[in-house]
Amino acid sequence: MPKKPFNGRIELDVRDSVADWSAFTAEPAPEGAPNVLVVLYDDTGQAAWSPYGGRIEMPTLQRLADGGLTYSQWHTTALCSPTRSTFLTGRNHHSNGFASISESSTGFPGYSSHIPPENGTIAHVLRDAGYSTFWIGKNHNVPVDAWTQGSSKKEWPLGMGYDRFYGFIGGETNNWYPDLAEDNHYIDAPATPEEGYHLSKDLADQALRFIRDSKQSEAEKPWYLWFCPGANHAPHHAPQEYIDKYKGKFDDGYEAYREWVLPRMIERGILPEGTELTPINPMAEGTFSAGDRVRPWDELSAEEKALFCRMAEVYAGFSEYTDAQVGRIVDYLEESGQLDNTIIFYCADNGASGEGSPNGSVNEGKYFNGWPDTTEDNLPLIDKLGGPDGYNHYPTGWAVAFSTPYRMFKRYTYQGGICDPLVIHWPKGIQARGEVRDQYHHSTDVYPTILEACGIAMPDTVDGHAQSPLDGVSMRYSFDAADAPTQKVTQYYEMFGQRGLWHRGWKAVTEHGPISGLSNFDKDKWQLFHSDEDRAEARDLADEHPEKVKELVDLWFEEAQRNHVLPLNDMEVAGRDLEKFLAMEFKIPVPLSGQYTYYPGTTEVPERSAANTHGVSYKVLAEVELTPDSEGVIFAHGSRFGGHSLYIKDGKLRYAYNFLGIPPEQRVVADVPSDGAHVLGVEFTKERMGEHHESHGPLKLHVDGQVVAEEQIRTMTGHFSLCGEGLCIGDAVGQDYAGSRYPFTGGAIAKVVFDIGEDLYVDVEAHLAAAMARD
Repeated sequence: MPKKPFNGRIELDVRDSVADWSAFTAEPAPEGAPNVLVVLYDDTGQAAWSPYGGRIEMPTLQRLADGGLTYSQWHTTALCSPTRSTFLTGRNHHSNGFASISESSTGFPGYSSHIPPENGTIAHVLRDAGYSTFWIGKNHNVPVDAWTQGSSKKEWPLGMGYDRFYGFIGGETNNWYPDLAEDNHYIDAPATPEEGYHLSKDLADQALRFIRDSKQSEAEKPWYLWFCPGANHAPHHAPQEYIDKYKGKFDDGYEAYREWVLPRMIERGILPEGTELTPINPMAEGTFSAGDRVRPWDELSAEEKALFCRMAEVYAGFSEYTDAQVGRIVDYLEESGQLDNTIIFYCADNGASGEGSPNGSVNEGKYFNGWPDTTEDNLPLIDKLGGPDGYNHYPTGWAVAFSTPYRMFKRYTYQGGICDPLVIHWPKGIQARGEVRDQYHHSTDVYPTILEACGIAMPDTVDGHAQSPLDGVSMRYSFDAADAPTQKVTQYYEMFGQRGLWHRGWKAVTEHGPISGLSNFDKDKWQLFHSDEDRAEARDLADEHPEKVKELVDLWFEEAQRNHVLPLNDMEVAGRDLEKFLAMEFKIPVPLSGQYTYYPGTTEVPERSAANTHGVSYKVLAEVELTPDSEGVIFAHGSRFGGHSLYIKDGKLRYAYNFLGIPPEQRVVADVPSDGAHVLGVEFTKERMGEHHESHGPLKLHVDGQVVAEEQIRTMTGHFSLCGEGLCIGDAVGQDYAGSRYPFTGGAIAKVVFDIGEDLYVDVEAHLAAAMARD
């Protein structure tokens, strides 16, 4: 039945009846409603970009800031998935089930990565109100248990109200060789780096295609586009000419950068006169993870300084190159006459990232495996940073510098993790040009701002579900009223165990670092900052105002109860907590046989849903039909920066295990058997664990049940990658075929069977059943 009343007439004969198309066609958007473009970068502190006084040139963002508004007190959740969930729903991140990223979700209401239906998305509301809705780039809000091709797609973008999607599902991807999805299925990248491919350009190409496709058939219909590039998240990848533009620009070091940029931020009105710098290591010993420490610049060797500067140059080139791609979209909007009535939000989802460790990293996967980065390992790759051979991330010193003048960086609920850049540009709707706005706001506020700007009321139901109240407050009042008082009253924060709450110009924060493994939350020391007067949170006033501390702490617990914040989780991703942390993550049920069977010609299986070979003994057996011309990958999981593969090349059967990209690559090699049907396989037996919880033991290569080669190897306990790089036939795991999918040819693969080790963590009943099935 139609949603609107049918006003025609139905008789026995259609000739006597009167049709009414209006009962079936969609309602148009409000007259004069603007297009909406939201550009959401990753991992960028306020002090990085030129409109805020930083050294990274952002011509497109500067153009929009000059013609619009720059917000000085706009805040996020301190992490990507959680912030992005607030853009989607206008509700706080725990109430969305996104206490942390999808990849580290756990089975608690605030941590599940499942957005409840009562928190309807902005795309659902806008589409029902007459908009075309598009999502380009990073997703990171599909629940980790729904990443597979066989999963329900109701929580993929199209199920969340978007007409089209093109991008990547997880938290990051290789910008040269991305893991891509379009609409509801995974796809291959359309080109290679050798053919000029880079993800940022591809995403801009697709954004223009989506808009043009819409406008050529529905010229008057407004659109909403959420554009989420891989920048500035690791891996930091950029064309060489953009990296070279910054050669020598950071040679003075990250501490000097902080001294240089603070006066520029004050001059531009981003910060008030008298704002103080906080120390580069502002937290007391024992209150935060050692991996978040900053090494003083004057204690570095000349080689380390050169390496760290190059890492900053790559990051800057990545950022500006992506801004140039956004510029292509803005140029098109101007050329097509759409720019004047397009409201643009250009922002970042959390502060600069400290996940590169104090030494920087050539492979960010080390961080997620609790493996130390050393300058000895990193220096040989200095000239490859930013290219296909690197998966690099700058050191913590640059995270602090790009989050000047604040304490800490991403993941922390100090200003360094949550106070981020935001520029709003809307010539038709904002009279002011080139001005700064100081009102205190949060990422939950973007949703109601869009609704008000578009003239759309928040509906009582979305997709048939009664709706919870929005947590956000529209920022529209601030557009042409620079001195209007802040309409936000309270905003709580929590990330990986660190807590904070802002209320009417005061903020309380626990001196308890995220992912620190400290526990003992009931013993936390709460610091107090008068943020109206001390934007940098440089002066702790807790001892002077104990009554204010108690007021804010009590209010934090009220907000925590309302938003499903508990239980708190500060578990480390290294050391004693690593295995416990991994054990809490989502895992597919273990078959009673303990075996997982995979077939050729199918979509790759995301790592969280594939047979888990991390930190356990495992067997992999492949049934194959060989000929003299057989070559290529039999199975591959991961990439050259962490992964393993069984393949045939140059008449040899080869198994390669790439341990975090650290040379030399571990290989076991044997002769290829004669023509015909064979069972080829590998068997790893975990005999011991090393200092960093990596597994050590013999890897045996099998042909038809016989051991034909054996070597001692080490395997990773953490994941091959944060996301993407699934289990499939063909990928750049081994250096023997890096840069090519190297598909199996000259024969046939019937199936590949993975048999998990007995020490894999599963629930007790499933573990017992699997063990009994083997006996």
